[in-house]
Amino acid sequence: MFVTFEGIEGSGKSTQAVRFYRYLKDMSVPVILTREPGGTKQGERIRDILLDSDASDLVSCAELLLYTADRAQHVQTVIRPALDEGKWVLCDRFIDATIAYQGYARGLDISFIELINRKVCCGVWPDITFLFDLPVEVGLERAVNRNREMNQESNGRFEQEAIAFHEAVRRGYHMLAAADQKRFVRVDAMLSEEEITARLIEHIEDIAKPALRRHLL
Repeated sequence: MFVTFEGIEGSGKSTQAVRFYRYLKDMSVPVILTREPGGTKQGERIRDILLDSDASDLVSCAELLLYTADRAQHVQTVIRPALDEGKWVLCDRFIDATIAYQGYARGLDISFIELINRKVCCGVWPDITFLFDLPVEVGLERAVNRNREMNQESNGRFEQEAIAFHEAVRRGYHMLAAADQKRFVRVDAMLSEEEITARLIEHIEDIAKPALRRHLL
């Protein structure tokens, strides 16, 4: 089972990925938690470039290709091997983030983004995508407060983008979810952490009972 967690900045997706990972571990389900960009040694180096607040001059096409290179390494060395071993894979962001951010918000050709990502993904595609949704202003405020609590000297490159950029990302996610309602599960990110986790668990138990049962036998 390949489960991805998506949403705008400050949506709480990373927190929920960790909470859901712990739930599955407690259920004795073999699972790994990973993220994009990152997830591999090479990917972490790419992540440093992509999220660097000083990299404001990074052009959109270069940004896209860096994300794609990160994903190619990630799929081949982490995600696919884990799935082949029968493990659940939880991933904090995947291809939908690239389409929302670089396609809908940056204005790059979405068909091109989908083409190169299908090539690098080699058939690996999420079974379920949880989309954590909330107003842009609320998400950005949360993200800024999080950075402050982590004693970061400045906000990341994406937190520095204009409100219009983040609104475009959110609209992009909404369009993706509307086009693939079977895979996407929209989650109200304004709820408490406990309420959100409970809803994720409820949804997974409804659609993945056979898989969970196998691991509990």
